[in-house]
Amino acid sequence: MNTKTTKAIKGITKSPSKATIKGYWSNGRFVKPEEIAAEEVGPPSKTQLKAEADEKQALGEALLTLRADLMARLDLPDKLLQALADAKKITHFEGRRRQMQFIGKLMRPLDAEPIKGAIMEQQSGSAELTLQLHLAEQWRDKLIASDDALGSWLTEHPDTDAQPLRALIRQARKDAKPEKPGEAPRHGKSYREIFQLVKQALGGEPEA
Repeated sequence: MNTKTTKAIKGITKSPSKATIKGYWSNGRFVKPEEIAAEEVGPPSKTQLKAEADEKQALGEALLTLRADLMARLDLPDKLLQALADAKKITHFEGRRRQMQFIGKLMRPLDAEPIKGAIMEQQSGSAELTLQLHLAEQWRDKLIASDDALGSWLTEHPDTDAQPLRALIRQARKDAKPEKPGEAPRHGKSYREIFQLVKQALGGEPEA
C-alpha cells in the first residue's frame, strides 16, 4: 500500500471533531439539538389544552354569581353574556352541563386574568363584609351585657348619638329577660336596632 492510500484511509477513519454531539436517537434517526428545541416550544399538548379548557369552564361557573358592576367592567362578548343568562335558567343537570361546556368554549379566546381579578375582588369584598357583620354582632352583645361597653363604644365612635343608643340598650335588656325561669333570653326589636346602628357606624350598609 503506497503512502497516498494510507493517508486517505487515515483521513476517513479519523474523527471529524473531538467535541461530543448532543442529541438522541429516535426510530433509527439522530435528533439534533435544534430539533429538540423546536419540539420544546411546539404547540401545546392535549393535556395542556384540556387543563386550559377546564380552567375557562370553571371561570364560567364563577361568572354566574359575579356582581353586575364587576361583570360590566369586563366588557364580555354579547354571545357569552347571553349564554351565561341562559345557564342561570337551566335546572336540568345534563342541559346545564352542556351549557357550561359551551360557555367554556366561548371563553377560550378571552384573557383569563381580568376575569380572575374580578372574581377575587368580589370574594375579597364578601370576606370583608362577613368580618364586619361579626364585629357588629360582638359590639351589640357587649353593649347589652355591660355598661362599660357603651363608654368604650362612644370613645371609638364619638359621632354616635348616645341618648337613643342608651334607650335601645335598656329596652333590649328588658326584652331579654325570660318570662319563666329556665327559658332562653328573647331578642326583640331593640336588639335588632342596636345591631343596625352599630353596623352602620362600622361602615356597613343598612339592611332593607
